[in-house]
Amino acid sequence: MPEIQASHATGRHGAGQPPIGVVMGFDFGEKLIGVAIGNTLTASARALQSVRAERREAKFEAIARLIAQWEPVQLVVGLPLSREGKEQLRSTQARRFANQLHGRFKLPVALVDERYTSRAAEDAGAADVDAESARLILEQYLHTHH
Repeated sequence: MPEIQASHATGRHGAGQPPIGVVMGFDFGEKLIGVAIGNTLTASARALQSVRAERREAKFEAIARLIAQWEPVQLVVGLPLSREGKEQLRSTQARRFANQLHGRFKLPVALVDERYTSRAAEDAGAADVDAESARLILEQYLHTHH
């Protein structure tokens, strides 16, 4: 699962260099957003929780609380692609979510191919499939960039 796009790099870490420190990953869904937390120094991640809210603003308020608590230097969003690796409607929605994260929180955001992460989380018997999917997305990013 290669990284699709690293976007919105900030000047804090230099152009093209991934930030070092806490990284927060997201598995975007219309109803639930899985969240994971990781660290670039250990290249490890763990499932954190899923955010559920009817209103979009309530979702971003919950995410804002997590960002304030964990203080990530980088955000990572899973990009859903078809089996053939092509973008689809859900890809557009995930890109929009990534852009909204960047706009609201002024943190760099990377998009990572999330194919088969939900299936892997289900097959592993995860209690919170969305958060576990976010962990898998985040680990893919960490193993590719750090």
